[in-house]
Amino acid sequence: MRIFVTGASGWLGSALVPELLDGGHQVVGLARSDASAAALTAAGAEVVRGTIDDLDVLGGAAAASDGVVHLAFKHDLAFSGNFQGAAEADRRAVDALADALAGTDRPFVLASGLIGLKPGQVSTERDMPTADDSPVGIRQATAMAVLALASRGVRSSVVRLSPTCHGEGDNGFMATLVAVARAKGVSGYVGDGANRWPAVHRLDAARLFRLAVEKAPAAAVLHGAAEEGVAIRDVAEVIGRQLDVPVTSVAPEAAAEHFGWLGGVLGLDGPASSVLTRELLDWQPTHLGLLEDLDKGPYFHTAATGS
Repeated sequence: MRIFVTGASGWLGSALVPELLDGGHQVVGLARSDASAAALTAAGAEVVRGTIDDLDVLGGAAAASDGVVHLAFKHDLAFSGNFQGAAEADRRAVDALADALAGTDRPFVLASGLIGLKPGQVSTERDMPTADDSPVGIRQATAMAVLALASRGVRSSVVRLSPTCHGEGDNGFMATLVAVARAKGVSGYVGDGANRWPAVHRLDAARLFRLAVEKAPAAAVLHGAAEEGVAIRDVAEVIGRQLDVPVTSVAPEAAAEHFGWLGGVLGLDGPASSVLTRELLDWQPTHLGLLEDLDKGPYFHTAATGS
């Protein structure tokens, strides 16, 4: 297939592009900069120049493809405090891609998230999020709209990714937690640290997206969770050992001051099952778990910062 990928040069996209190429597919990647375009060309992909704000570009590339994987999201805008703006831009992009694919029965795979789906309980693929007019609710509504595209003749599916999509080169949640520990001189967790986050290695996540575009049925909800839940206290202990700093609890009311933007989510408990996903697509994660990946050391080689 000829697959159009947004976010193709990003953290997950740079793993998905070779995964798709190795699977015998052609890849067309959206690139917003010369550096991104060069990276995609070097990887063996074709390039379409533009951003997710270029709706005509998105629609044209989707119409010329045999399927679409939408990974791009304005994380820089979201983490700067304007999550709503990022979510609204994402919805406009999704609508443009959907209109181009309507009635074709081609696949459209959307990257979504697991965090906050069912706090305090193990979520499954059958659990549906609450969509409202909050910033997070807007993004959840986008995911639900993608699932509804099945009624418009699109083989749509949503991959809910673990908040911890880890691996060498990660500059997200885990790298931010390491950077905070290095700056503060202590490795912290919120409260008793027993809250759990699902986790997946980026290479296992990339394989899941390939399987989704190849064979996920219309309106499929998929969970990118290789590990159901890793206690954040255990994560903090590995970080403390690697940096040789004390491991300590941070009171919930002090989390925002201590962890910055990460403080708003670090204390959430959101384990997630991927049993149905594995059965549906024969997805079998094979790469390192989160704690083993952290213990391997790459997160501590440089003073990484989150993005």
